[in-house]
Amino acid sequence: MSTNSPRARRSVLALASWLVAGAALAAWIAPAQAQAWPDKPLRIMVGASAGGGTDILARLLAEKMGPALKQTITVENRPGASNTIAAEMTAKAAPDGATLLLATNTGQAVAPHLLKLKFDPLKDLQPLGLVAVVPNVLVVSSTSPYNNVRELLAAMQARPGTLNYASSGIGSTQHIVGEAFNLATRTKATHVPYKGSAQAHLDIIGGQVEMMFDTTSSAMGQIKGGKFRPLAVTTPQRSAELPDVPTLAEAGVTGADIQTWYAMYVTAGTPRPVVDRLAAELTAALKLPDVQARIKGLGGEIQLMSPEQFGEMNKAEFERYGKLVRDANIKAEGQ
Repeated sequence: MSTNSPRARRSVLALASWLVAGAALAAWIAPAQAQAWPDKPLRIMVGASAGGGTDILARLLAEKMGPALKQTITVENRPGASNTIAAEMTAKAAPDGATLLLATNTGQAVAPHLLKLKFDPLKDLQPLGLVAVVPNVLVVSSTSPYNNVRELLAAMQARPGTLNYASSGIGSTQHIVGEAFNLATRTKATHVPYKGSAQAHLDIIGGQVEMMFDTTSSAMGQIKGGKFRPLAVTTPQRSAELPDVPTLAEAGVTGADIQTWYAMYVTAGTPRPVVDRLAAELTAALKLPDVQARIKGLGGEIQLMSPEQFGEMNKAEFERYGKLVRDANIKAEGQ
């Protein structure tokens, strides 16, 4: 076919138009593909008030991860609803990696079995990694007649339901450990919920409440000050902070080894390269000596995990706490 024919000229013109359009599209796409992530400030959502353990860890990680990502990271505190408000905001954020969540097992593994949530914590949040694990410790007043777990259990068995244990609120890890202890020992201590640990500590010291399964980070000050007597830690191994205190298993109680953990998540659907980058920077931050020292000072222990490893742990913990909530017939306040 001659190139001078009308049909040939139309084909040549069509091809030229296609090439021009393709070049324009490539020119438009190339800068977007070359653009480094992140291209805007990041934020870490926290479901607790400023000054608490979760907030301290979030700000510590923001300080370390921000420079590595060459971007500002702010911390937003959205307390309430057992830490699930911040989780919901993260779950419903744009899946671009700009919204992170620092959460605890209270919000991620306990609250979903007590509250009607508008998101699915397993499907709508992508795990990045475990940040820290904080042991819980069974404490009584230093003036208490109970010097060990055996003596405490003897009193609980002799007077079922008359001894009380404090917690920082319904559905808190302290509450869950207390009910796990009841189930494991087939005894009964009555739950007394508080709004935080401060008043609970005062009532234990004053003798109004007999015991509490508190985090080491919260109870250590009272232990070192001689106000609390630690009877056992609820971890598989002894705590580095309390090496002379036996585990519950060593004291003859199995099935109540529950710890408080902190972990980082991002919105589900975030591109995998972004997830991998965030997980890598989280791991790098947790390996820094000053970060490790700060977490140890809070009574925590670092356990590095990949997103896949922590994802498996996250799901197992979710199922475990769900069973405990059902077995102990725990209800949210007002239900």
